[in-house]
Amino acid sequence: MKFSQATDYALHVMLYLVTEASDKPVSVQFLAEKLRVSQTYLSKMLTKLVKAGLIHSVSGANGGYRLKRNQEEISFLDVIHAIEGTASLFECSFNHGNECLIQQVVIDAERQMEQFLASKKLSELAKQLRG
Repeated sequence: MKFSQATDYALHVMLYLVTEASDKPVSVQFLAEKLRVSQTYLSKMLTKLVKAGLIHSVSGANGGYRLKRNQEEISFLDVIHAIEGTASLFECSFNHGNECLIQQVVIDAERQMEQFLASKKLSELAKQLRG
């Protein structure tokens, strides 16, 4: 299983925003330079985080992005779902409905992984970074 590069960037951006935890918006340019990525690509990913309600976009000369949700509540799963969506990683190609034992195993594994990722908060990593 593999997450997209956008998810990698989103997790790093969110970790930065949680670690800094400032009310002052952070510009796309600053974030792009910090991660050494394209501003255009980063902007598309940030739009998904805004739509998911994780961050807030502030317009104007001193605009940028800041956290919208309480930093203690934001999990890895929240960020992953914002970028990747919630579709299952596996769908059985055969037409035997929900009776597919293989699909049941994979769905169970996905549920366990989602529970784990939901329990991991970005604020926990931020605390480690702050030392």
